[in-house]
Formats: sequence, structure tokens, C-alpha cells
Amino acid sequence: MAYDSDPTLDLTQYTSLIDLIEQASEKYADKTAYACLGHHSTFSDIERDSRYFAAYLQNIPGLRVGDRIAIQLPNITQYVIAAYGAIRSGMVLVNTNPLYTERELTHQYNDSGAKVLVVLSDLLPNLENVVANTRIDTVISTHAADLLAPQAQPEVSFETHKLLDVLALGKSLPFERLSANLTELAALQYTGGTTGLSKGAMLSHCNLIANAMQIKSRLSDKLVEGEEIFVAPLPVYHIYAFMVNLVLYFERGCCSVLVPNPRDISSLIKTLSNYPFTGFAGLNTLFVGLCHQPEFKALDFSHLKVTISGGTALTQAAANMWQETTKCTISEGYGLSETSPVVSLNAPGLEQLGTIGKPVIDTCVKILDNDDNEVPQGETGELAVKGPQVMSGYWNKPEETAQVMTKDGYFKTGDIALATKDGLHKIVDRKKDMIIVSGFNVYPNEVEDVLANHESILECAVIGIKDERSGEAVKAVIVLADQAADTDAAKLAITAYCREQLTAYKIPKQIEFMAALPKSTVGKILRRELRKS
Repeated sequence: MAYDSDPTLDLTQYTSLIDLIEQASEKYADKTAYACLGHHSTFSDIERDSRYFAAYLQNIPGLRVGDRIAIQLPNITQYVIAAYGAIRSGMVLVNTNPLYTERELTHQYNDSGAKVLVVLSDLLPNLENVVANTRIDTVISTHAADLLAPQAQPEVSFETHKLLDVLALGKSLPFERLSANLTELAALQYTGGTTGLSKGAMLSHCNLIANAMQIKSRLSDKLVEGEEIFVAPLPVYHIYAFMVNLVLYFERGCCSVLVPNPRDISSLIKTLSNYPFTGFAGLNTLFVGLCHQPEFKALDFSHLKVTISGGTALTQAAANMWQETTKCTISEGYGLSETSPVVSLNAPGLEQLGTIGKPVIDTCVKILDNDDNEVPQGETGELAVKGPQVMSGYWNKPEETAQVMTKDGYFKTGDIALATKDGLHKIVDRKKDMIIVSGFNVYPNEVEDVLANHESILECAVIGIKDERSGEAVKAVIVLADQAADTDAAKLAITAYCREQLTAYKIPKQIEFMAALPKSTVGKILRRELRKS
């Protein structure tokens, strides 16, 4: 289903991400591009430092165009310098979660074949065994506060190079400006590994530029060139924030405020208080967590005009709480690592809560049955997408690529969805998360959305459990707003509430209370961890 009312995507403005970075740096030279920990970097600062970094990479013996460079950093300006430098040197960027375990790091570095690693200095001791068991032969480290003042770094058994020294050396080295082709590989974005070992989605320069232009079209007048200030609490190594802050907002000459540790709510609120921010991105857990803080409620939200939600379904309760607090609606979007990431997005101010909006321009979406046939409008099936933002495949995994691609070139997302009469889409749930109770499909997101509106519930997650009578039953894991509340009374009240809101087979048969739900580093509730307990 394509949407003829949308304009056709124009990809002639940039020949590659290299071109995009360099054009924006020249056009907005004196404007602030990134702010972090009180340090502000202009577009020309970023251009200069990323060029020095690129020159250093280009002069490493044995390192060639197309080799992979891994970056294991939180939201700090050094991440931007390294990422842009890698791209400008012709290398392929491998985004890496700083909180990964030794096993996860070893897998990702070996799978990608990374030869260079840029890492937070605090994490160096964790790499003793990793570096020895991978192809990495150049390790560059930086402390979060290095751009404010050079910091001491831990001693380790393997050779390391300080990023500040690398930039100083790169200044004196020859730099070759490259002109990459749009079809060339720009990044390996590793999936979260929810279905097994993580896989590297191959994203080209075209994929990333196309998605930036697609989002820009949907946000339209909410993105004023050179004027926006977008707060980035979500990790930029995740494709969601990478696309918004390192591609889209940079291309528009806007400022991104990088937040290294969004779990430190007090620090995040203090950062917000220092900027007349116009944009914000988050997830349910972050929206709810902030809105419970009196200091956050006291902030000036008069400039805020765009709030984006993605990565997990937006609940009615979180959306209402955010709008009541900030007077700004939340535009829910949908995407995956494999789609660069945005597939669809609600237009700000025109949101249809409970939907992911319409597909962005030049994007076709189908809802398929188990035989890859399109289902009638209004029926549920697996969402499949085709467009210029869709990856070329999984790195070195042709068989797994074939499993997720249809014969006519659609990528099967693994998400259950339905299309409405007006061309919007609703994500019903992950295919693997669906619960079957006596032959009836129960989608956890629906039950969670109902539970989240109960006044006593702060957070919740729903999973399926084995049941002798019905095959599976619904279990709700709940965090109460009042941790000291009588759980027996709460259970009775919640069950009575569910009876009013849900069909009998959807009502949780078991309710468990927890002090906190397990979450990923980007704030997603990990249902798989709950299934283990």
C-alpha cells in the first residue's frame, strides 16, 4: 500500500553521507552542532576534528576503505567525531552498546571483522580478553570529560591510543577526501538479538540519507533550518537516535544536546533547564519517569513542539501524562535497525494515538499471512516493508537474509499489524510475543495499554505462561506506584478493573508485583527476561 498523496523522495542533493556532513559543516559553520556536559561544538569544530580523525585512520598501515571500525561510546561529542571521521575515511561504522558483555562484544567484533575500536576509557579493563580474541589491532580511548580537560585513563595490557593524541596527530597527516557511492555500505547496525545472536543490518549511504529525507518530509514545518534544539537522551549508537541526531538534525543545521546518562533523571532535568529545547525523543519509561518529577514539571516547555516516540508501543497513559505536563503531543513512529530505522511516523499535531501513522514517503507496506499473501484490510498479519531505507541484507548471512525477504523484495519485520481504512497502521505485537489462549490470540501490548491506565500502576509487562487448560494464560508483571501498598488488595482491584476493560480470555490469570522491570539500555522492557523468571 503506497500513498500517492505524499511527494516523491529526491536523493540528488547528496552523493553520500560524506557529502552531507561536509555540506552541512560548511553551511552552518558557526552554529552550535552538539552540546554535551557543558561543552559546545560548532559545525566547523566537528568538521575539523572528524577530518583529523579520518586522516589518522587513512594513515594506519593495512587499514583500507571498507574496513570496519567499531565505536563503543555513550552520548558524548567524541562519538560524533569518531562516527563522522570513520565515514569520511571510507570505513564502515559498527555501532556498539557500551554495556555489552564480553561474550556479546566478542561476537559482534568477530562477526563484523572490526579492525579499529574507539572505546570509553572506563571500559578498557573489560576488554582484556575481547581484544585478544578479535581482529582489532588499533584501540583508541577517550574519557567522557576529555573535551573539557584531558583525563587520566586506566592502564591495560594491550596498546591503546588516546583520542586527543590521535586528533593532534591527524592534524599533521594527509587527508584524502573521498566521494563514496550512495550504494556503498556505510554502517553495520546490529539488531538487539531478541531472536538469537545479533546480526549486522547492512545500511548504505542511500539508506541513511533516504530515511533522513523521509523523516524531514513528515516533520515538515516543525523542523526550522538552523533553529532547533533537540535533546538526545536515547543512545546514539542505537539507530533511532543516530538517525535523528547525527543525520537529520545535523543536515538541518540544528543543535543536538547529548545526554550521556539518561538514567540519572536529576542530571537530565538539569540539562533540560539549560536549553530552550524544541524537540525531544523518548520511550514510555522515560516519559513517565520524567513526568513524575516535580523539577521536570517546573521546566519551561514553551518552545517544545516535537516529541517523538519509537522503539516500543506508546501507551495512552504515557501520552496523556506527557501532554498534560508539557502541552506537547507525542508523535509515535515505527521502525527497525533493518529500515534505517523509520518506516512510519505520525505527523506532529495530527497524531492518531494507538497507531504508528502512515508510512513515510516512497515506502510501501503490506500486511502478510504466513504464506506471504496480503491479508484483507483490517485483518492482522505480519508487517512487511519496501523502500529506499530498507537494508540490503544481514552481514555475511545470506540464508537469514532470504528468510526475511519476500520474492517481490519486501522485508518482513516480525511484527503483527493491521491497516485501518484511512491508511494508518497499528502494531498489534511482536509475532513471537503473541499469546494463544484456547485458540484466541492475545496481544500483550493491548493488555499492557489497559493496565497502564490503572491509577495504581506505574509500569507493567504482559507475557504468556503455560496453562494446562488453555495452553497458555496471560501473566501481568506490575510495578506499583506506591511500593508500600497492600498487594492483595491491589491484585483484587486490578483484576476487577481488567474485567471491565477486557474480554475474559485476555484478563491476566496471574499477577506478580516487582520493584522494577528489567529493561534494555534504550529503555525497552525485556519480556524475555520475565519469561525466564
